Amino acid sequence: MAVLDHADASAIPAARRSRGLGERLRISPLVAVLGAILLILILPPTIYLVFTSFYTTRPDGSFDQFTLKYYQQLFSSPYFASSLWNTVLYSVGSAAVAIVLGVVQALIVERTNTPGRQYVFLSAVISLGIPHVLYVVAWLLLLGRTGPVNALIEHFTGPGAGPALNVYSMWGMILVEGVGFAPLTFLLMSAVLRSTDASFEEAALMAGAGPLKTFRSITLRLGLPGVLALMLLIGIRAFESFEVPALVGLAGNVTVLTTNIYQSSKNTGSVNFGESGAYAVCLLLIVVVLLLWHNRLAHHAHQFQTITGKGYRPRVIDLGRWRYATAAVLLIIFLLAIVLPVAILVFTSLLPFYEGLTWESFGRFTLDNYAVILAPGSFRDSITNTLVLGIATSTLVVPFAALCAWLAVRRYPGGWLLDQIAMVPLVFPAIVMSVAFLHVFVNLPIPLYGTLLSVIIASAVRYLPYGMRYAYAGVLQIHTDLEDAATTSGAGRAFVFVRVVLPLIGAALVSCWLFIFLLTVQSVALPLLLVGPGTELIAVTLFDLWQNGQITELAAMGVLWLSFMLVVSACFFFTTRRYQLST
Repeated sequence: MAVLDHADASAIPAARRSRGLGERLRISPLVAVLGAILLILILPPTIYLVFTSFYTTRPDGSFDQFTLKYYQQLFSSPYFASSLWNTVLYSVGSAAVAIVLGVVQALIVERTNTPGRQYVFLSAVISLGIPHVLYVVAWLLLLGRTGPVNALIEHFTGPGAGPALNVYSMWGMILVEGVGFAPLTFLLMSAVLRSTDASFEEAALMAGAGPLKTFRSITLRLGLPGVLALMLLIGIRAFESFEVPALVGLAGNVTVLTTNIYQSSKNTGSVNFGESGAYAVCLLLIVVVLLLWHNRLAHHAHQFQTITGKGYRPRVIDLGRWRYATAAVLLIIFLLAIVLPVAILVFTSLLPFYEGLTWESFGRFTLDNYAVILAPGSFRDSITNTLVLGIATSTLVVPFAALCAWLAVRRYPGGWLLDQIAMVPLVFPAIVMSVAFLHVFVNLPIPLYGTLLSVIIASAVRYLPYGMRYAYAGVLQIHTDLEDAATTSGAGRAFVFVRVVLPLIGAALVSCWLFIFLLTVQSVALPLLLVGPGTELIAVTLFDLWQNGQITELAAMGVLWLSFMLVVSACFFFTTRRYQLST
């Protein structure tokens, strides 16, 4: 009997495991349809990207013979090693600058009684509305050869053989990218500090430790997983960034992987699909490794948990007179991140031609650039196309992500699979996804390449993970009793989702819609290789205007678009703050 009892006891866990595995592998018809749609959107660009790097292509774009020559040429070329080193140096340096600025802001806002600290969140969200290409151009105008910074240095030191500061260099890339990422770093770091118990820091201060020692020994160590994960995340974003390397690096002969992909994908002659595919696959693998490392750090974050119910006291430190010094620090960062870039753009947009910041230039102010931008033509068309792109992408992503998130959270058969597939586009850098969809649209039997629909499809795939995270968090806040009550009353699943779930997560979905709209309309790397005649977009047009030297028209177009985007960013901020959603 004891032997039988032992056998039965050992068989029960095995039976439970087999039933659990069977439940996990079972897929409902609705989940199967949604999963098929996701695979149709994600698999073809991935397959084409990999195949292009291993096969030669015929003149019609079809695959010909298997080859490893693209990888052999890539790894034997000295340019690949130098580009890889530049990419690592650039991403680490810009991440360090962003972390320093973001952590300082977050500490002041979350841990002190500095006056005006509540407005830092608004300024950080508003910065999201500045297209990155426009932000980079503003810094180039500020730090360029004829910019006010070099002019000020020459005023005190005297004219030299060249500009005192050469922004078209590695340090210029790191500075512009790091300052540009500082607001995002602040938003993420604030969430980390907000969830850390301040009583540990108060105990250290009462024991005689100074503020700097408390920060080094307590705050930094408690937030170490968040800081490391944040630095890795910002490093990944810098690793795959395109605007700064293209506008700053190429002018100074500093190449990184993303600019190599762009140059090999859009040459003046024939497009080298194999070379661009090999570059893209290498960059994709590097990003995958970095994301796996990021997930590994997240799995060990439980070792640093400090919130234990009654012990959690989110207090602030009274700085006394020093609070005015910290307020000055916040003001300086605000000037660097928003005021100076916007001011130089407004100034440049009022000039007939850009000659730097001089007293004489104030007497040449004109509105002619705005008249050119607002006149019928390609500029007005690019504004219309961008609005259509942003609205269409957000409208497609949000309801689809809401349905997938609801099925995943409520553990419908196979719902977990939707969550996993929807997050796959995160591993694709924007320029890599652009190359992948370029291969797909060129080889399709229907003419999609160069159309606005092709950019909408690629953007919807690119930003689907962001919609999924927003919707997932919204559904988690809804108790199942509300849905069970509707089901008990005879409502079907479709009725429950439309009449119960969607209204309850409406605020989260509105915030999600605005956020995806902001990301879509300011992207350059994704649509750069997909747009064609008649499908001009604001961000791509700004990029082309800078390449063509039309600086004043670029500034006027940027100011008009920036005014509209500031309104959208403010709506996003107040929506998230009103409903206590995460920004």
